Amino acid sequence: MSSTPTTNNQQENVSDDERLLAELGYKQELKRSWSSFSNFAISFSIISILSGCFTTFGQAWNNGGPLAISIGWPLVSGLILIIGFCMAELASAYPTSGGIYWWASKLGGAKAGFFTGWLNFVGLLAVNASVAYGAATFLNITLGAYSPDYANSFFSGDYIKQQFFWFFMIMILITVLNIFSSQIQATLNNISVWWHVFGAAAIIVILIVTPAEHQNLKWMFTTQINNSGFEGTKMYWFYVLPLGFLLTQYTITGFDASAHLSEETQDAHVAAAKGIWKSIFYSAIGGYILLMAFLSAATKPEIVSSFDTAINPYGSGSVIAILVHALSPLMFKLVLVISTAGQLFCAVACLTSCSRMMYAFSRDGAVPGYKYWCKVNKNQVPANAVLASSIIGLLITLPALWKSPRGIPTAFYAIVSVSVIGLYLAFLIPIWLRWRAGDQFKPGKWTLGNKYKWMNIVAVVEIVIISIYFVLPFEPAAVPGHVSFTWVAVNYAPILVGLTLLILWIWWQLSVKKWFTGPKRTI
Repeated sequence: MSSTPTTNNQQENVSDDERLLAELGYKQELKRSWSSFSNFAISFSIISILSGCFTTFGQAWNNGGPLAISIGWPLVSGLILIIGFCMAELASAYPTSGGIYWWASKLGGAKAGFFTGWLNFVGLLAVNASVAYGAATFLNITLGAYSPDYANSFFSGDYIKQQFFWFFMIMILITVLNIFSSQIQATLNNISVWWHVFGAAAIIVILIVTPAEHQNLKWMFTTQINNSGFEGTKMYWFYVLPLGFLLTQYTITGFDASAHLSEETQDAHVAAAKGIWKSIFYSAIGGYILLMAFLSAATKPEIVSSFDTAINPYGSGSVIAILVHALSPLMFKLVLVISTAGQLFCAVACLTSCSRMMYAFSRDGAVPGYKYWCKVNKNQVPANAVLASSIIGLLITLPALWKSPRGIPTAFYAIVSVSVIGLYLAFLIPIWLRWRAGDQFKPGKWTLGNKYKWMNIVAVVEIVIISIYFVLPFEPAAVPGHVSFTWVAVNYAPILVGLTLLILWIWWQLSVKKWFTGPKRTI
């Protein structure tokens, strides 16, 4: 859509966009070539039901079972949609690439903006890394399905090293793609939307038609599974099951991308707002149908739940274990290809969003070495920010080279937790500040009206609760003092997030508060 010749009406929109951006303090440096659909497409691509629903399915299966999906997904999705509505109102009022950081600065001052920006940036770095690593995992499985010799010979059959190799290669690929003109990313995201729509539909049809038998609705809506290692009924309901909700909370995230691409989007003060909530709404519906199709095909739950690699080489709770037993070899391979390609589209979009956040935050001097990260190349793309985001993503995923004693990909789930906590805490701050501002807040064209009074509070409470849960241990071996404790099993999300906040606080007290004043006007 971005390649269509610009009409007079579009020129007027671009002019209005530039005028509004100037009122917010910035000159137009990025190329404003994204359509409303492209803006929606990037958030839809980052949410990516072909990524999150596949890669973190095991988190819900092992921590709650079918109940965590059939009941948990729509419940949590509804709460996330409320968060999206709150953010859409802010995106309409302040359509800048800084997005969440800029909103917090405007409503709460430099300190609020500084910590919001860093939480958002850390969250986006983790999303980028986790999506790319998830894509590498599925790419590795896909290659093994097509070539058993590869699975046994490449890196001597060490799948951990295989996955990390492909993770490294994917990071190189998405970095190269993101350095070219932003129109290329817009086109890829447009294609990605339809790949996700038709790809997910194809998988759902395959799972309905191909299996010889299916699970019944009663099993799908009532079955409880607890493979966490934490025992007891109360423990299941108040600890284990909420951990299973990480599937939904992680899958439906990254929708702030629509805000970060505001300065490259036409009619951004409306398009970005709609891009946020529409991407959540349609992903929630499509993801739920897809997940229920997975459950309907899970006719051998005892195999799916097995930790014995001789019985289930894919890991306990893996959706791959469902697919391999429910589908013919041909259909199994086709589903893998559809999912893996969708995850690669998602990885490209994640890096785009992350680099734009780094660019905008650096433009205001808040990132060390900011002069490098806020530069744009001849294609009007912040290439240095793209490269830096990729390298940091690689570094924080290095613990994935080790696996926990129970075979759970703890490092992957830790990165997932970091992404959820970082992003949602960043969302919380401007949402709370907007509620506190009350009628003093000047809304944009897209507004909640008086509904903000209860929506903001619901959003804040939900974010606080999930942020507490997702820093907790995923298994007993991660609990200090437990007989089987090992650092390899530890959920390092609280360590990474905690250290980051501590370093930021010290940096703020010793230096930043003396010179950082929030967003800098470039006009």
